[in-house]
Order: sequence, then C-alpha cells, then structure tokens
Amino acid sequence: MNKMKYNQSITVSREIEADHSELWKFISSPGYLNHCHPFCKKNKIIKWEKDNHSDILEYLNGLTYIRKFIEWNENDGYSLLIGEENQEQSRVVWKINSQENKTYLKISVYPYFLNDYPKFISFIPYKFFIKPKIKSYLKSVLDGINFYMVNKIPVKRNMNGRHNWFS
Repeated sequence: MNKMKYNQSITVSREIEADHSELWKFISSPGYLNHCHPFCKKNKIIKWEKDNHSDILEYLNGLTYIRKFIEWNENDGYSLLIGEENQEQSRVVWKINSQENKTYLKISVYPYFLNDYPKFISFIPYKFFIKPKIKSYLKSVLDGINFYMVNKIPVKRNMNGRHNWFS
C-alpha cells in the first residue's frame, strides 16, 4: 500500500438527486465513469471483484491514470489511489451521506503535488493554483454524476467547460 504522507486535502460535496442505495449501486459499478465523468475518454476495468477493484481512467487529453481501490465500505464509499502507473499517486475518498431525505456525495482529494516541500513553500502554489483547479474538477465530476442520476443519459464531454489539466 502507499506509504505516502499527505499534507492537505481538497473536498467538494454536492447533493445528488437519487436515494442512497441507488447512488451507491451506480458509483460502485464497473465502468461507471464512462457515463458521468465530463473529462473521461474511457474508463476500462482492470479488476472488479469483491475485495479487489482497479480500473484505468483515460482523460480526454490522453492522460491515463490507474485507480487502485484501497478501502471499500459497502453502501458508504471507498478510498483509492490514483495516478500514472509507477508514479506518485494521490489519495481520493468518496463518501455518501444521507440526511433529512437528501443524499450527498463528498469527494476528498489528498494530492501528492508539493508533498515533499515544507508548507511555507508550497502554500501559495497550493492555495492559488492546485486547490482551485482540483475544486473545479471535483465540482464538474459531481455535477456529471448528478446529471446522469437524474437523466439516465451519459454526460457530454466537457459538460461545464474545459479543464486545462484533463480536457
């Protein structure tokens, strides 16, 4: 498992217009990113078994990341490591929360960028460059999931505009 220490996280949460179990069924299904991810060119399965989940996410710009799921909490969420093969990886946590008859999906990214630098050096690029880019990305992904859950049709690529890291 990844022994990397993550200094900071970026989290975005959104209400999803679906019930808890319907959302879990969708986000735990193989290849689901093909239907809801606005920057996904292709989501290909490596393994999708009870205790072993991994896939490949190819972005519109050709960047290819491996997603290796490290924690799987049935009906609740999961954690994964994502990055280029044999390179540093970011940790991502997906969590479903229901309250007052509403369902929320929260995605937290613990990026590997600038992890080797002291916080006082990484603060400005992190706060003004990395954090806004990742927040924008996560908002687009969550909007895509909600769009799919409501309409049951795949999202259009770059649905809410292009992202210069992934489009």
